[in-house]
Amino acid sequence: MSLLDYFRSKQKKGSASLAKERLQILVAHERAERNKPSYLRDLQNELLQVVRKYVQVDDQAISVQLEQEGNQEILELNITLPEQRS
Repeated sequence: MSLLDYFRSKQKKGSASLAKERLQILVAHERAERNKPSYLRDLQNELLQVVRKYVQVDDQAISVQLEQEGNQEILELNITLPEQRS
């Protein structure tokens, strides 16, 4: 029986470490969201309105991210445009 207990304990440790890794990822995402400037959400909405003047896009079509590298801030803007029909 001790041999079976040995293998069972490894499975529990594996799932615990997996849960710990997942929790660390969630915490990292929460921290990243917390450090974003408050105007980014408004900027995303305004850009979406401007793009919609010309192309019909989804609400999730624009992604705005602000990154900081040293003393520089980088604003990254991704817009997913729909496929054009011929």
